[in-house]
This record gives sequence, C-alpha cells and structure tokens, in this order.
Amino acid sequence: MEEIIYSNNSALLQKFILTVGVVSNHGNWFTAENQNKELKVLSQSYDWLLFLTDNGLAQFIDELLLNPNKANKKIQDAFINSYSKDKKRNVFTKVKMDYEADLALLEYFSKNIGKIESWFNIISPEGKSIDELKKELSELSGKNWSQIL
Repeated sequence: MEEIIYSNNSALLQKFILTVGVVSNHGNWFTAENQNKELKVLSQSYDWLLFLTDNGLAQFIDELLLNPNKANKKIQDAFINSYSKDKKRNVFTKVKMDYEADLALLEYFSKNIGKIESWFNIISPEGKSIDELKKELSELSGKNWSQIL
C-alpha cells in the first residue's frame, strides 16, 4: 500500500482505493485489548480502521452536549432540537447539520486536534499511528489526480 501511495506510477494509482473506517463500541466490539469476531472481520475490510474509545466519546458528550462552554452552546442547542420530544426537525445528524453548530464543531475540532486524535485506537493496520495516516492522506491529496485519472 505504501509503495502505491508514495508512487508516481499512474497505472498503479488509477486503480488505488484507500478505505478508512471509523467505529465506536457499538455491540461491544472491543474489550481491553481483545477484539471480538465482528471487529476482526471489520478490520480486514478497511485499509485503516479507527476505533473511537469510550473515553473519547464521553469527552465529546461532556464537552459539547452536556456541559458546553459559550463557544459550543450552538452544538448543544442543535442536538437538543433534534432529539427532544418536541423536535421540529433533525439538525444534528451525520447527514444534516445546523450551520452554526457545524461552524462550532469545526472550530472545536481545529482547536483540539491533538486531544481528539488521542480518542482513537488504530485497529488496522496494526502498529501504525494516526500521524502515518495523516502523512499518507497528505501525500495522496498532493497528487495531480486530474492528470492521473
């Protein structure tokens, strides 16, 4: 995979697809260092599989949904508007996001990138770091894809 990513060989790059999955502990896929069968299968389906830890999810919920500072209040408001019994429409989903909440989330992620990166365990490829994924993505994004394809 690395050979292709860092290559300038158009024939190789034309057929290259990098898959990155992000999962959390839905269905108890991960306990301590023990991957359950479903997570093992999932890890073989992606080039990179990032596992959002319980601690990371708890920090996100605490800082942005339960106890937001003033800058993150729009995130909490959008969440409450989407999931209260009197909701009018969802504005906090993976598909639809309130504009002000989106801006606040982008700012939060930008200011806290180091902390957020620590929220993930790399399941696959084993022994790699999130910094290596960032380098690979940077390398791929720097290629002239209109010329390659």
